[in-house]
Amino acid sequence: MKTRFLFPHWCKYWGIALFLVNQPIFIIKKMMHVQFDNSDISLFNGSHIFYIATALSMVIGLLMIAFSKEKIEDEQITQLRLDSLQWAICFNYLVLIISLTFTKGYDAMDILRVNLWLPLVFFILLFRWKLYRNSRLIKEDTL
Repeated sequence: MKTRFLFPHWCKYWGIALFLVNQPIFIIKKMMHVQFDNSDISLFNGSHIFYIATALSMVIGLLMIAFSKEKIEDEQITQLRLDSLQWAICFNYLVLIISLTFTKGYDAMDILRVNLWLPLVFFILLFRWKLYRNSRLIKEDTL
C-alpha cells in the first residue's frame, strides 16, 4: 500500500472533530423527531441539505481518520493497514449480502446508507486494535 496517498498525520484530528460534531446533531434530530417539509420536491430542500451535510461530514471525517498517516509510518504499519482494509471490505460485503438477502426491497436504501460508513468504522476499529496489540507485544518483548 503506497503511503503517498495517505493524508498527513494532522488530518486525523480534523477527521475526529468532523465526526464528533456530526454525532450530536444527528442524535438530536432523531430524538426530537424533526421533520422537514417534504412537499418541496426540489433537489435542495431543507431535508435534503441536512442529510447531505451530516452524511458528508461523517464520511469525510471517517475517511480522514482512517487514511491519515501515523506519526511513524513503517512497513509493519503499512501491512497492518492493508490487512485491516482487506478484512473491512470482506466484512462489509458479508453484511451487505446478508442484509440484502433477509430484508424487503423498501429497506434497501437503509442498507446502502449503513454500507456507506460501516467499512470505514470497521477498518478504523480493526486497525487501531492491531496497532494496540502490536505495541503491547513490543513492550512485552523489551521487558
